[in-house]
Amino acid sequence: MRILLADDHDLVRDTLGAFLASEGFEEVHGVGSLDAAVDAFKKDGGFDLVLLDLNMPGMGGFDGLAKMLKIAGKVPVAIISGTVLPEKVQGAIDNGARGFLPKTMSAKSIAAALKFMAAGEVYAPYNLMQQESVQDGFGLKSREQEVLRGLAEGLSNKEIALKLDLQEVTVKLHVKTLSRKLRARNRTHAAMIARDNDLV
Repeated sequence: MRILLADDHDLVRDTLGAFLASEGFEEVHGVGSLDAAVDAFKKDGGFDLVLLDLNMPGMGGFDGLAKMLKIAGKVPVAIISGTVLPEKVQGAIDNGARGFLPKTMSAKSIAAALKFMAAGEVYAPYNLMQQESVQDGFGLKSREQEVLRGLAEGLSNKEIALKLDLQEVTVKLHVKTLSRKLRARNRTHAAMIARDNDLV
C-alpha cells in the first residue's frame, strides 16, 4: 500500500512514515505542503491513499481538500489534524474526504484507519462525532481573546501581562480559563485551536 502524506511538520512525517513502514506499508511519500502533494501526485499517481494535514501551507481549509480531490480522481483523500472539533470532522466528510484522523491517535490506530479507508470505507472517530458542538461559542470574553492572541504569538505570560497592562497572575488565570473553554491540553494546544478556528 502506497501513501502520499502531506504535513508541514517533519517529525509527523518521519515518525508516521517509519511506523507505517514497520507495519508493512510499501511506501509513505512525505511532502510538506499542498502544492508539493499536488506535484507528487501528478508525477506519480500510483498511490492508494492521500493523507493531508488540514492546517499546512496551501490548504486554505477545505479548499485544499477540494483541489486534491479533483486531481486524485478515484484515489481516496483523507484529512489528518492536530486540532479536532466535530464540525471540522463533519465538514471534511461533507466535502468529500474519505476520513478524518486526529494526530492524537496512536500510530497503530492510524495504520488501521488507513487500511480501512483504502478498502473503500469512510473513517471518522466516533467519540468526537458524539461531542456537542463548541465552535459557535467558546464563550470567550474580550480580555480572554486578547490573552489568546498573545498565546498564538508565542508570548510568555510575563510578556502578555506587559503588553496588556495586567498582573502576571491574572494572565495565568486567563490561560487556565482559556484551556478549559477551548478544551486545550496546554497553552500550545490552545494557540493551535485558536488559529484553526479563526479566533485570533
